[in-house]
Amino acid sequence: MPEATIRSILDAVPLPAIFVGKDDRIAGLNRKAEALLGPVEARPFITAIRQPAVLDAVEACRSQRKPGSARYLAKQGDQDVIYTAHCAMVEAGPASGVLISFEDVTDRQQIGQMRRDFVANVSHELRTPLTALMGFIETMQGPARDDPVARERFLGIMANEAQRMNRLVRDLLSLSQVEEMERVRPDTRLDLCDLLSSVLRNLTPLAEKAGGTLQAQFDAGQVFVEGDADQLRQVFGNLVENAIKYGGRPPEVMLKITEIPRDPVMRGPAICAEVIDNGPGIDPVHIPRLTERFYRVDSHRSREMGGTGLGLAIVKHIVNRHRGRLKIDSQPGQGSRFTVILPRIS
Repeated sequence: MPEATIRSILDAVPLPAIFVGKDDRIAGLNRKAEALLGPVEARPFITAIRQPAVLDAVEACRSQRKPGSARYLAKQGDQDVIYTAHCAMVEAGPASGVLISFEDVTDRQQIGQMRRDFVANVSHELRTPLTALMGFIETMQGPARDDPVARERFLGIMANEAQRMNRLVRDLLSLSQVEEMERVRPDTRLDLCDLLSSVLRNLTPLAEKAGGTLQAQFDAGQVFVEGDADQLRQVFGNLVENAIKYGGRPPEVMLKITEIPRDPVMRGPAICAEVIDNGPGIDPVHIPRLTERFYRVDSHRSREMGGTGLGLAIVKHIVNRHRGRLKIDSQPGQGSRFTVILPRIS
């Protein structure tokens, strides 16, 4: 096959692509393949691609005259990139060869891994209360059948475990709904001060029950944003409730609103809403992962407090939907500050 024909075939392929001739040398490659593999034209194929799975796929393609594929791993900087090498036989008499194109499937693989991790985490979170429920049911059917005191105590524990599963399922459904709506920007005009005042009214009894205080400091009487009222209540309700539950003893929580005349990221006016607590603080090493699903700094304490490990993941997705930013600042022994910055409208 003339070199010009090989080149035209390769240039027509939108992916990195190479052509391996009958002599096992690379007869041509396009620019994307050269960026991936380097200047390998005319080199023996096995010295350019040193991964047995791809070599086997090429050999099978030749011998069976059928397309094949194999995984090809590449290093780009400090990143591992996963490709699927697709092999196809090109019949052209003496100039026949194998066309190999490299499809980047890194994102697909990562999404698949995230799904597997998610299923594993959900299974783990459900297995613990389910195991407890099954154990208490078995005990009540056996040794505790005729013991009303033990039966009452076990029923209380079973109710707590059932509520724990219910919270997890509720948060999973909420996370799914939020992710589905994330690309749809809300367009309802809301007074953020009014909305946050209602959140404070609802959660003040929880703070008082813990012997603490819940205070507000609003720089303005009214500030407006475009938003989904229910979702924003969920965001600030979650942040304030966390501050009460995991803050100091007694908890002292402050909710502040300040106006930003021009936010450099949003390139316009913004609203800064901060939830500040007097808790034990968080080691900065944990902060980048706090919004991951099921990530907990102290998993035992979180479960004791009724946490599902999904609250901050939900907060992050809602803030993203509102084209906002979530910032977390904390140091051990210095409390925590959760900041939500939203675009302001007039």
